Amino acid sequence: MARPKPPSPFPTLLQRFFVEHLRQHRAVSPCTIAAYRDTFRLLLAFAEAKIKKPPTTITMADLNANLILGFLDHLEKKRNNCAQSRNARLAAIRSFLKYAAHHDLTATEVIAQTLAIPMKRFDRPMLGFLSREEVKAILDAPDPRSWAGARDRALFSVMYNTGARVSETISLRVADIADGSVVHLQGKGRKERSVPLWRSTATLVRDWKRRLANEGDETFLFPSQRGGKLTRSNVAQRLALAVAAAAERCPQLAGRSVSPHCIRHSTAMHLLQSGVDITVIALWLGHESPVTTHMYIEADLSMKERALGKLQPTVANLVRYRASDQLMQFLQSL
Repeated sequence: MARPKPPSPFPTLLQRFFVEHLRQHRAVSPCTIAAYRDTFRLLLAFAEAKIKKPPTTITMADLNANLILGFLDHLEKKRNNCAQSRNARLAAIRSFLKYAAHHDLTATEVIAQTLAIPMKRFDRPMLGFLSREEVKAILDAPDPRSWAGARDRALFSVMYNTGARVSETISLRVADIADGSVVHLQGKGRKERSVPLWRSTATLVRDWKRRLANEGDETFLFPSQRGGKLTRSNVAQRLALAVAAAAERCPQLAGRSVSPHCIRHSTAMHLLQSGVDITVIALWLGHESPVTTHMYIEADLSMKERALGKLQPTVANLVRYRASDQLMQFLQSL
C-alpha cells in the first residue's frame, strides 16, 4: 500500500501559490501579484523578528492566529497603516491559507483558526465630488497653447468623460481610441470596457493626437514630456496645478485638495443626478457589482432632500414608553 504523499513545506507552497495558482490558474493582474508579494515580504520579515526563524525554515504551523494577529497589530501601530490597508494584507494571507488548506491537511486546524480572524470595521468617509461648474473650471484651466497644457486638457476631459481610474487613463495607447469616439479601457482584474466619448472630448483627443511626435498605435495616448508613461503622482501634480489656476475663476476651489479619484467620483455623481440608472453607472465605471456603486446614492444629499420632500409628515400622539420591570429599565438605559 502506497504511503500518503507528505505535505509540501511552506516555502514550496508559497512559491506554487504565486506561480501556479495566481498566475496560471487565476491569471490575476500584475498589480494583484505585486500587492500579495509585498504582503508576504512584510509578513516574513515580521515572523523572522518575532519567532527567530528565517523565511526558508518557517512552517505552516508557525502561521498561527497569534502570529497573524501580531502582524496585523504591527501594521497598524508600527507602520501606521489604516484599517483598509490592514484588511487588504489580511485578504492576501487568507487567499494563501485557503490554497494551502488543500495541500497540507496536517495544518488544517491552524489554518482554520487563522481564517477566523475577522476583517476590521472602519468608518467610511463621505465621498468627495465636484459640482459641474467646478469640473468645467478645472477642464478649462490648462493652457491649450502649450504641449503640456493641451495634453492635460485632453487627459482630464477623458478622465471625467469616462470616469476612468487614473491607472486606466495613463495606460491608454493611441490604438485604444476607436473611430475617435470610443475609448477602450482595461480595468481591475483585466476587465475591459468601452465608453463613448462626448463630441467635445473626441475633438480634444483628436487635436491632441496631432501634436504627438509619434502616433504609432502602441504610443501612450498621454505620455510624459520624455515620451514615457505618466505616473499617478505626475497626474496628481498636473491636476493640482489646474485646480490652483481654476480657483481664480471658481473661488470655492481655493485651497481645496482634488485628487484624480475625485474626478471619477464626480462623473458618477453627475450621471446619477442626471437620472442614469445605477446599473449603467456601474458598467460605466467598471464596477464588478452595482452594490459598489450604491455608495454614490448615499452621498447625494440633494437626492435625499427631494425624496424627503415627496413624503407627507405623519401626525401621531406621542406616548412615553415606561419599562415594566428593572431588567427592561436597564435595557432601556443602554
